Amino acid sequence: MLTFARPNRPHDPPIPVPFVAGPHAAGPVRGGLTIAGAIGNFGKTIRMRRLTEAVTGRFLVVPMDHGITVGLIPGLHDLSARIGEADRGGATAVVLHKGEVRRFVEASPREAGLIVHMSASVSHAPDPDRKVLVATVDEALALGADAVSVHINIGAPTTTEMVADCSAVAHDCHMLGIPLLVMIYPRGPDIHDPYDPDLVAHCARAAEEAGADIVKTNYTGDVDSFQEVARAVAVPLITAGGPPTDDPLAPLPVAAGTIEAGGAGVACGRNVFSHEDPEAMTRALASVIFDGTSPEEAAREHLGG
Repeated sequence: MLTFARPNRPHDPPIPVPFVAGPHAAGPVRGGLTIAGAIGNFGKTIRMRRLTEAVTGRFLVVPMDHGITVGLIPGLHDLSARIGEADRGGATAVVLHKGEVRRFVEASPREAGLIVHMSASVSHAPDPDRKVLVATVDEALALGADAVSVHINIGAPTTTEMVADCSAVAHDCHMLGIPLLVMIYPRGPDIHDPYDPDLVAHCARAAEEAGADIVKTNYTGDVDSFQEVARAVAVPLITAGGPPTDDPLAPLPVAAGTIEAGGAGVACGRNVFSHEDPEAMTRALASVIFDGTSPEEAAREHLGG
C-alpha cells in the first residue's frame, strides 16, 4: 500500500492510500494539498463549470483535433481564427491536441474552455480505428487544460487496449481533479450500423463504467431511440456532429433531438470549422442548445436559412 505524507506536518503518521498508482499518476502533493480528499472532487467541479453554459449547464464543444488523423481538411489551416470564431459564437469548449494549445493561447478565448485530446490515430495506418495515447494528464494540466479526452472504438480489433487506456487515464483524472470526456463509438470491421441504439447505448454505458465524466457518442437518428441511450448513463451525454454534410443546417436537428431526448449538448467539429461562417454556425447551435430555439428559427436568425 502506498502512503503519502501530510504537507507541513512532519510529525503526523503518513496517510494510507488504498490503490496502486498508474503510469501517469500524480505526485503525492499538489499545491499544498494531499491527493486524498479535496483535489479530486472540488477540482472536477470547478473545471466542469468552465466547460458548460452557466444557466443550463449544457455543452457546446467544437473539436479541432482532426489534423493528426486526416490532415489539413478545410478550416484547419488557421486554428487560432477558428477558435476565436467558436468562442464568439458561444462554444463552451474546444478540443485540441497538445501541440496546438499555442493556437488557443493566440486566440485568447474569453469563454470557451480547453480540452486536450489524449488519443490519436492516422488514417493511413494499417488500423486507423486503433487509438493510442499521445499525452498524459500531467501534460494537459501543465498546458492549462480544463479537461482531457480520450477516444474508444467499440468493435475495433484493439477495443480492449483502448478501454484499458481509458481506465488508466480516468484514474489519473480522478487523482488530479480534471474531468474526462470519453468519445466512444461503435466502429470496426464487424460494425454494420454505427447508429444502432443498442450498440450506442452499450458504448455510452461502457464509457461511464470506465470512468468518464462526460460521454460523447453518436446520435441515433431520432428522439425516441436516443432517449434509451440517455437512460443508460448518469453522467452528461453529448452527441457527435458527424461527418461533413452537404446540408449546412443538418447539425441543428441533431442538437435539438439530443436535448429533447435528455442529452446535455453536442460536440460538433467539421460541420462548424469547415462551415463558410463558423461563428454563425456556432451561434445557431448555441441558440438551439441553450435557448431552446427550433432548428428552423435558429437557421433563419443566424444562417439566413
